[in-house]
Amino acid sequence: MISLNDIAVGIVRRMVAEAESLGVAVSRLSNGTQIVDAGVEVPGSLEAGRLFSEACMGGLGEVRFSMVQLEGLTLPGVEVNVHRPLLACMAAQYAGWAVNVPESAMSPSYFAMGSGPARALYRGDPIFEIIDYRDPGEMAVLTLESRQLPTPEVAGWIAEKCGVSPDRLHLLVAPTASLVGSVQIAARIVETGLHKMHEVGFDISTVLSGFGACPLAPVAGDDLQAIGRTNDAVLYGGRAWYTVRTDDAEIERVIEDLPSMASRDYGVPFAELFQRYGGDFYQIDPLLFSPAELALVNVASGRTFRAGRVDVAMVERVLLG
Repeated sequence: MISLNDIAVGIVRRMVAEAESLGVAVSRLSNGTQIVDAGVEVPGSLEAGRLFSEACMGGLGEVRFSMVQLEGLTLPGVEVNVHRPLLACMAAQYAGWAVNVPESAMSPSYFAMGSGPARALYRGDPIFEIIDYRDPGEMAVLTLESRQLPTPEVAGWIAEKCGVSPDRLHLLVAPTASLVGSVQIAARIVETGLHKMHEVGFDISTVLSGFGACPLAPVAGDDLQAIGRTNDAVLYGGRAWYTVRTDDAEIERVIEDLPSMASRDYGVPFAELFQRYGGDFYQIDPLLFSPAELALVNVASGRTFRAGRVDVAMVERVLLG
């Protein structure tokens, strides 16, 4: 069986070997956990963001940079090709682990959004009720969206949840407002659509492959502004294309609910929504979190189904001011 973590470790080793040119910093905690700082105390780079994103998918997806065309508006962006979407996106890349480590006598409290193949070892979020996969690897790779580097106590807590020793744990850290942060969130374009399918009751095990393109949000001055920009890039400028094998009726049942415009909260810049709901992600309509435009190609019938559209005016407003 494929080990997402073992594949991701290979990507991490490349980042470690090329740390100086990538603009990242590598360190070892006292308990042996390897830390790759990709934007907290260092600048990072676009290439570091690309590798960070591929590690986050357990190596089952490729990310490359391109100029994204949105009806006359040209922006730098990413294109993502995913081989095994259920594993790459939902067992690994989905930010389903709220790493919330309580304060202790040895360490202050710590919070980060956790993604990556270590989630397939922890299996602590509900999505794993439908994913029949257990990673056979003995290493763990977790990516953390945070402005704080983890302490040995935090790393030990994560390692225990994953069932590995701390010296077999690799933690990659980048804040939202960073080059790596902008890249790794844009690279979730396929994952967001897949999760939306799950939310509306579509069987995501029927998805064979995924391809997506998303504008790259300019790095913001602070993390709150960056949360707005990076989400808006997906919601209003992202496109995703999926190959599936199912009944056409199943696609027809959900296709109009898949794009972000199906949400009651659509049309408002994400930063404004975030403030409207008091900074609580869970108050925002979950149907908002998906690409602006989606297509599903059914290999069982040969038909293509499309829904949604990019909003060029909104993208220009939120990303270019």
